[in-house]
Amino acid sequence: MKNQAIFERAQLSIPGGVNSPVRAFKSVGGTPRFIARAEGAYIWDVEGTQYIDYLGSWGPAIVGHSHPEVVKAVQEAAANGLSFGAPTEAEVLLAEKISELLPSIEQVRLVSSGTEATMSAIRLARGFTNRRKIIKFEGCYHGHSDSLLVKAGSGLLTFGNPSSAGVPEEFVSHTIVLEYNNLDAVKQAFAEVGNDIACVIVEPVAGNMNLVKPKAGFLEGLRDVCTQYGALLIFDEVMTGFRAGPKGVQGLTGIKPDLTTLAKVIGGGMPVGAFGGRRDVMQCIAPLGAVYQAGTLSGNPVSVAAGLKTLEILCRPGFYEKLTATTSALVAGLREKAAKHGVTFSADSVGGMFGIYFRESVPTSFSEVQDSNVEAFKVFFHAMLEEGVHLAPSAFEAGFVSACHDEAVLARTFEAADKAFAKVAAM
Repeated sequence: MKNQAIFERAQLSIPGGVNSPVRAFKSVGGTPRFIARAEGAYIWDVEGTQYIDYLGSWGPAIVGHSHPEVVKAVQEAAANGLSFGAPTEAEVLLAEKISELLPSIEQVRLVSSGTEATMSAIRLARGFTNRRKIIKFEGCYHGHSDSLLVKAGSGLLTFGNPSSAGVPEEFVSHTIVLEYNNLDAVKQAFAEVGNDIACVIVEPVAGNMNLVKPKAGFLEGLRDVCTQYGALLIFDEVMTGFRAGPKGVQGLTGIKPDLTTLAKVIGGGMPVGAFGGRRDVMQCIAPLGAVYQAGTLSGNPVSVAAGLKTLEILCRPGFYEKLTATTSALVAGLREKAAKHGVTFSADSVGGMFGIYFRESVPTSFSEVQDSNVEAFKVFFHAMLEEGVHLAPSAFEAGFVSACHDEAVLARTFEAADKAFAKVAAM
């Protein structure tokens, strides 16, 4: 088996054999597939096996893999040079496009990853407010910077504890971790230490504990309490930006954050990130202000070219209507197949994102997500993989649909799910 041979070889030179932990299949078991190429809704591994792909590079492949227009844009940009360490006009065009599509962003700074975007946004919030503490929510992932690698404390308002070795307790001592969708806990935290809270950072629709939507009034409540206490509200739309809808979750809800972080879709599959928001806040960033942030590859011309072309395609008439309808049809079909076999199962979606849960109802918090039947997911995951359907290798990750997932792709997916749910029922 070539996948197994490469995995064994990789472990000699790469920790765990992978360059991002979830790729190692540790939560589901088995051997990861080493991908050789991708096109449209499909990927092929090194053994030549074709899979319908619902991972989509963890979200960026919204127009489909290897879209000819995106590939052409990348080729043309690369031919003129891979990196300059100097500004380009294309950077300005991408910044203008982001601000046009997300009106809450008056100015934007390009970076190279989602982690860099969220790290920089939090530093900016602290610098702008001259405050130390931040609020994040259990189950929301905002990258691997030190102050965000934190798990909830033992009490409602205790500060978090490091969730990774190598992060001193002092680094997370100003991070308050609260339950997602629990607005009362947020209000209580502000009542106790609100004058030292710089920001609240939230995935407005969570995608890193599987897909979890905000309850009615939750995001509105965050906006109100931040305004009341002079803290900044940061929407982490690294995953949902231009994936949940043409204006992200802020466009769907009408809620205006002070800062927004982006990545994934805005790079069209190339490494890129961004953070932006209110002009008065953004002008605290160097070279205008005292908050320092820099990056050699920020605004990389090849990544910018891919992002510009991807955003152009997304803006074409009917794009999101079709994408949303396809994703809705996917989760409806999966629910139907699960019910046929008597498997406890639920599913949900927003735009081109979806979540599947082996529990009776759609979860609203991290603790509810953890109530899912993980063993059932493992059986389902491997059964789908055997039938040629590639899902995220974790029960705690959202899935993604592209514009290339058509009725024929869904029909094949449902055939695979019918067999997979039968195996789950036989557990």
